[in-house]
Amino acid sequence: MLDSSSLRRRLLRAAAVVAVFAATIPSPRALACSICRCGDPTFNSLGSDVYSEAQFRIAFDFDRFNKSQLTVEDGRVGNDAEIEYRYTATVSYGFGDRFLLVARVPLSHRDLTTTFLDGESEEVSTTGLSDPEFYGLVRLWSSRFGDGIGKRSTVSAIFGVKTPWGENDVQQDGERVDEHAQPGTGSTDLFGGFSGYYLLDERSTIFGSVQYRGTGRNDFGYKYGDSTIATLAYERKLTDPLDAVLEFDFRHAQRDQVDSEGVVDPNTGGTVLYIAPRLLFAIGQHVALRAAVQIPIVENLYGVQDEKVNVNAGVTLLF
Repeated sequence: MLDSSSLRRRLLRAAAVVAVFAATIPSPRALACSICRCGDPTFNSLGSDVYSEAQFRIAFDFDRFNKSQLTVEDGRVGNDAEIEYRYTATVSYGFGDRFLLVARVPLSHRDLTTTFLDGESEEVSTTGLSDPEFYGLVRLWSSRFGDGIGKRSTVSAIFGVKTPWGENDVQQDGERVDEHAQPGTGSTDLFGGFSGYYLLDERSTIFGSVQYRGTGRNDFGYKYGDSTIATLAYERKLTDPLDAVLEFDFRHAQRDQVDSEGVVDPNTGGTVLYIAPRLLFAIGQHVALRAAVQIPIVENLYGVQDEKVNVNAGVTLLF
């Protein structure tokens, strides 16, 4: 473990690089990267076979995201540590066995703590509506497993929009707080991709998805980096009520742009791979409890950043 003097020396060396970029940014602060999510929210909340007899599915999720990175403010070097607690309601409606509409509405609480090398620190906490998103899944192809069992495999297209309806102008003491303490991004993002699953047998399933997210620019000139995310998961039924999932989540994001001129924040973006074990417990035929951890195992991030362990828990209701 690094002692305080070693950590200070590392931050100072990194700051020499960051300062070159920070000097070109007209805003008073080199904003930190947002807490980026990866993984497939449909698979996590609704399962692999979303085209079922149940037309409505409702899910409620709790997520805790955690990361840190280097920051420069008014020539001072420090570390931004951000924790987000996110509460998300998901509603889906299936039109037969070929089309599904999904709406997700999140509420976000964020704690952002900046600790400078001189020992001073600043703390910001916000709570508010984050950005709702709406998307659809269309079944493109499927094959049957056997009579009375259902589909053995399926491939679907995903397309959707993340709205700018979340709060993005939260102020404290008369000033707008850090971009990444804002509950919402303030931008309209478009995304699309493909997902599919394959039943190995009656108790085992492989699921995969990939999608690209193109981000817009908000009213304050900030643009989060476009990203590619992918998920590969193996699900196994252990007992009648209990399933286990081993999942790998990949994300590659471009650097954020801090203003309308396209100036980038050097401590944003990059590549990360998580491993995410999950348990699902069915209560009867219409309720499922879920719990998972998301652990970073490969990080190739730009600048000075550190992704930490994330936690998810939720419940899914079938109607």
